[in-house]
Amino acid sequence: MRLSDFILKNLEPILEAWEEFARSVDTPMPAMDSRGLRDHAEYILRSVALDMRTSQTEQQQIDKSHGLGLIAEDESAAQSHAVTRLMAGFTLDQMVSEYRALRSSVLRLWLAQGYAGEDHQIVDMIRFNEAIDQALVESIAAYGQAVETTRKTVLGVLGHDLRTPLGAVMLGADLLRQTEELGSRGKKIIAQIATSVQNANQMVNDLLDLARCNLGTGIPVRPESTDLSSVCRAVVDELIIAHPKAHIVFNATGSVTGQYDPSRMAQVFSNLIGNAVRHGDSQRPINATLNGDGTIACFCVQNYGEPIPPSVLPSLFNPEGRYSRYSQGEQGAPSGLGLGLFIAAQIVESHGGEIEVESTLEQGTIFRVVLPL
Repeated sequence: MRLSDFILKNLEPILEAWEEFARSVDTPMPAMDSRGLRDHAEYILRSVALDMRTSQTEQQQIDKSHGLGLIAEDESAAQSHAVTRLMAGFTLDQMVSEYRALRSSVLRLWLAQGYAGEDHQIVDMIRFNEAIDQALVESIAAYGQAVETTRKTVLGVLGHDLRTPLGAVMLGADLLRQTEELGSRGKKIIAQIATSVQNANQMVNDLLDLARCNLGTGIPVRPESTDLSSVCRAVVDELIIAHPKAHIVFNATGSVTGQYDPSRMAQVFSNLIGNAVRHGDSQRPINATLNGDGTIACFCVQNYGEPIPPSVLPSLFNPEGRYSRYSQGEQGAPSGLGLGLFIAAQIVESHGGEIEVESTLEQGTIFRVVLPL
């Protein structure tokens, strides 16, 4: 009997074997009934049998053996199975092991009917393995995509929901700060609480910006007529107050006005100059310059100290692979989530500009932002 015919005529014993294996998988979720354990197994088997009966060229056979077979536009049974298994608490390894068990049980039951080594039996086994591999590829891809989508959504929800309790803490700290009975020690503690909440709130804002980028909406910008010189000057003044020992030198060639989001550009300036303060040689100045030529605006910030390794520069603006001595704990206090450069680059890109960096021991580390006017 051809293997495709065998599968369709023996669905029940094959599904019983599938269910038995699925029941043995240990997950943190409640135990499923027979219907849940079988899930989309019958549809996967029918798809496999149909695929085996469909003629294919040699190139199509090669593609399928490499997991490159054509995938239908509509969601396949294998893709649906992956998502439901994720929701049921199956790990990726556990889901993959289901396919291994299915492959083994089908071939074992079929070969028990008698194996004569005929050509069609070998061809059937090859076609069966190709079809199972294709279904497995579809399931793995769907599982990974579902995990990534869930992660991005949770990240956005978490960042949004954390704003409320942080706002309550900040409001409470402001009210307590106005209480005269606290004394100097109490006011100092309240000031520390307020600073910590501000830092936490900045991390939440970074999480929300990251979530927006991950979900494809991008960081929102609201351009308006803005003088970048005034925005940058205000940022420098704030950083000088926050870091009185830092020597920040700011030079601007008059007014540099264009259509920009002032709060977002302030975020870019604050991140780049703040990084220069934290990572640079404290004994040497940080040089920030801003100028325009009528068509573009160019902002540069330079600091001296240990250069960024050349191998790290290409991934500096990538949140998954970026370089940060502070986040690695090599020196200084932790500096947020390490998302600042990524978010700065996204803001610059949203304004139609570019950001680049070069770093040498002689010239120092220079971040350069070029924006259209």
